[in-house]
Formats: sequence, C-alpha cells, structure tokens
Amino acid sequence: MGMEFCCTPVVEGVVDEQDAVENARALAARGDPARLRFVSVLAAAPGGSACGCELESPLGLSQPTVSHHLRILREAGLVTGHREGRWVHYRVVSERLDEIRGVLTPPLAVGV
Repeated sequence: MGMEFCCTPVVEGVVDEQDAVENARALAARGDPARLRFVSVLAAAPGGSACGCELESPLGLSQPTVSHHLRILREAGLVTGHREGRWVHYRVVSERLDEIRGVLTPPLAVGV
C-alpha cells in the first residue's frame, strides 16, 4: 500500500543532483573573499570587462595570485576571458550568476 503524507511532498523546484554539483562548485568558487571581489570588480568595470593586469592593484594581489583566482572562476563558469594581444580581458558570465540565483531562490509555492 502507498505511503500516506501529512503534507504535499516537497519535490517541485528541487535541484537535481547534477545541477547541485555544478552549482555547489560555482558557489565554492565565489566563497573565497578574493574571488567574490573579482566578480564584483568585473561586474562594475566599464563595459563589463577588465584586463587581468588591472585586477592586481585594486585587490592588492600579485599577478600569479590573480591568475590563480581567475582560473578557478573560469573553471566554475563564472567568468570568461578573451585574449587581446598579450593581455587577457575577463568578463562575468551573468547568465551563470542568474542560474545560481535561481537555485538559491526557488519559485514560491502557489497558495502560500
């Protein structure tokens, strides 16, 4: 016989396992204070893009440290980089941030 529930089972809007893994990785990447600041600086940059060399001074980090953090953000899909000559310009992937926001703010239940 079927199981009886006191309430409607919670299943709608639940993140599936693969999405949970991908979003947890992205959240972990942003969980570092320096990387959170990188995302903030890039999002606020004129034109939404900044050269990696422009991120050293405002954040007080060395070039190798900047590269390390940007690599983690790229691997998590939070930023992209494109080469212009010998410089790489980075941009926030706003669609990816919207996806994460959607996971953290599930739709409201109807009739609540």
